[in-house]
Amino acid sequence: MRIRRDRLARADTGMPWRRLWLLVALGLPGLSPAAVVEEVIEVPVSVTTMAGQRVNQPIKVTVFRDDARGRAPYLVLNHGRPATAADFARMKRPRYSANSRYFVSLGFVVFVPTRAGYGDSGGIDVEYSGRCDERDYPPVYAAAADQTVSVLEAARALPFVDLSRGIVVGQSFGGATAIALSARPLPGLLGAVNFAGGGGGNPTRRPEDPCSAHRMKALFADYGARSKVPTLWLYSANDRFWGPDLPRDWFSAFVEAGGKGRFVRLPPYKDNGHGIFTGDPGSWKPAFEAFLREIGLGNLPDAPAVVPPEPANKAAPGR
Repeated sequence: MRIRRDRLARADTGMPWRRLWLLVALGLPGLSPAAVVEEVIEVPVSVTTMAGQRVNQPIKVTVFRDDARGRAPYLVLNHGRPATAADFARMKRPRYSANSRYFVSLGFVVFVPTRAGYGDSGGIDVEYSGRCDERDYPPVYAAAADQTVSVLEAARALPFVDLSRGIVVGQSFGGATAIALSARPLPGLLGAVNFAGGGGGNPTRRPEDPCSAHRMKALFADYGARSKVPTLWLYSANDRFWGPDLPRDWFSAFVEAGGKGRFVRLPPYKDNGHGIFTGDPGSWKPAFEAFLREIGLGNLPDAPAVVPPEPANKAAPGR
């Protein structure tokens, strides 16, 4: 599959962004600072909307990698879905820069797609799921998952990617997409990590009461019946999108249908824990690294990470 590398604007250093070397300290014992390269590629995707419209277009994909490393396992990191039109306009190109570099330090090549309809990729909103009381979730998560499939197909042409081993990760809408991908026969997929995943949430208009939550539960049950790899579910105790109970309910539906997974309740974060993925990485890294050890991925010290105990459920504070 053909990949076109963007010719991006030059930074203040005079170096082209697509070949800009970023020196970062990886923070692992005994390792020197390593060079991490951030590049943007274009990948053609073909997806179908809820209404059955076929959409063909290229999307922007940000790639983070250690240029000194040979072939490395993949990690695809899917972004969330903004709650308002104004947030859509501000998206540009999601990068999760600090977390992406952390994942590189663990031995991965990281792909962060800006999916069709969002930010710099543009195009129509292929992940619109309908009215609040009758959301049609299956086709929109299929559209998101299809784009990850296209990214991995394109990655076959990249000499630094090992497609025999990999993991999918996502935040919010992207977290649910990771669970959708756990039910797909992706090359070398060993696990899926869901950070605050779900659909239909709006912390301002419908705090802790997402649209068509029962349909989201049915969708997770369907994924559980077809999922083939271990999964990790990470939710803050004060997530204003879903509240404290729905995520556990969704996870139970997934597991009862046959899915394999672990649910970890993360501590509260500020007034809305939905953003804990970027806001408080220290809260989830022990559970994440323990999961990597279990599935045989990641450059990690031999000592096992300690997964914090799950605190008792309690109501989220008001805004």
